[in-house]
Amino acid sequence: MEILYLLVPFSVVLVFFIIGGIWWAIDSGQFEDLEQEGERILKDE
Repeated sequence: MEILYLLVPFSVVLVFFIIGGIWWAIDSGQFEDLEQEGERILKDE
């Protein structure tokens, strides 16, 4: 039962890191033009 005092706060911190990473990716434009990246693979340049 004592392990919950460690795991619950660790889980909350992990969720905040994941949300922060997703927020950073959206804010920095990682998902702006998804079609161009798919087409870039097909072009042999």
